[in-house]
Amino acid sequence: MSLRGRCSSARSNSQIRKGLLRRKEQERFPERHSHLMPNQPLFAGLVIDEAGNPAESAFIGSEPCYVVNDGGFRRHIPAGQVDRAVLAQMAEMMKGSEDILSEQTAKMLGQEDPFSKAFIEQQLKNIDQQFDALMQSGIPEDMRAYLGMMGFKVVINYHGEIVRVEQPGAASDEDGE
Repeated sequence: MSLRGRCSSARSNSQIRKGLLRRKEQERFPERHSHLMPNQPLFAGLVIDEAGNPAESAFIGSEPCYVVNDGGFRRHIPAGQVDRAVLAQMAEMMKGSEDILSEQTAKMLGQEDPFSKAFIEQQLKNIDQQFDALMQSGIPEDMRAYLGMMGFKVVINYHGEIVRVEQPGAASDEDGE
């Protein structure tokens, strides 16, 4: 067997072992592995601490975490806790504005007919279901990079509580009114 063949076999055996260990852990601790458990930190690369230092992404077992450096002590904060809090804030901001948001979204998509607007508005009213799907699929890396370039940041403290969410355009909306 060639060296390349042995390496790929070793790699696949390692992946199989990790998969079996993950499955056993899911059986032992099903509450940790609910259908809403993210596969990766949703806002990886977009979370910073109060001092402005980026939070790293890591895993404890199969649970994704944000890692905040607290004076040399690396605090691991469950990503699901932070991600759900950010999504809840976003949903709260959208509540009551579904009609305006759906109208503007339909315009951006070039689908200004009443059926498209109604469909988008209904999706916005059921935003919690959309967020559940997002928690499962994650935000693509290029989209997270785009959000970062636009200035989107989530500021957390050492306990994993959200201090603030900096969103692009939030300041310009206030200036325009």
